[in-house]
Amino acid sequence: MRTPIACLAIVIAVFAWSAIAPYERSTWWMEVAPALIALPLLFATYKKFPLTTLLYVLIAVHMIILMVGGHYTYARVPGFEWLGEGRNNYDKIGHFAQGFIPAIVMRELLIRTSDLKPGKWMAVVIVFSCLGISAVYELIEWGAAVMLGQGADEFLGTQGDVWDTQKDMGMAGIGACAALLLLSRAHDKALSRL
Repeated sequence: MRTPIACLAIVIAVFAWSAIAPYERSTWWMEVAPALIALPLLFATYKKFPLTTLLYVLIAVHMIILMVGGHYTYARVPGFEWLGEGRNNYDKIGHFAQGFIPAIVMRELLIRTSDLKPGKWMAVVIVFSCLGISAVYELIEWGAAVMLGQGADEFLGTQGDVWDTQKDMGMAGIGACAALLLLSRAHDKALSRL
């Protein structure tokens, strides 16, 4: 119980910091919206359907990634101009997380609510689901770009890369695979403690 409360306190503190003078307010709203949607859902389900501590920590990390990206915009987060590409790579971290964290969310939900057993088929369902979530997010970005015109540049964060959308979805797929490979055993232990 302490870990979810600590995660909530950290998320609230980062949210407050993130909301203070972000680079571009409408971009900030679009970037933090998923966290603002998830928080009430987590509160509503906490007693009836508590998640593993591992999952609460991962969700908090994902919310923090969104809030930092929203504050600076993904193309301007300090310290992420590496690999000699002439671009800010925080976006890659965000899209990796967009596969990594939802993979464990999906895994927990499938194990606890479906007849699908952990194994290869569950992994396929999870990876394809994460790729689908990533594709939907890219479609939302495209819709925002059409509606906002030039104002969408900060939200899109393409930084001049014509392949940004495909790379974003690829990073989410890599993140989902990495989560399943790296965390499945730890997740199974966490599930056994529920």
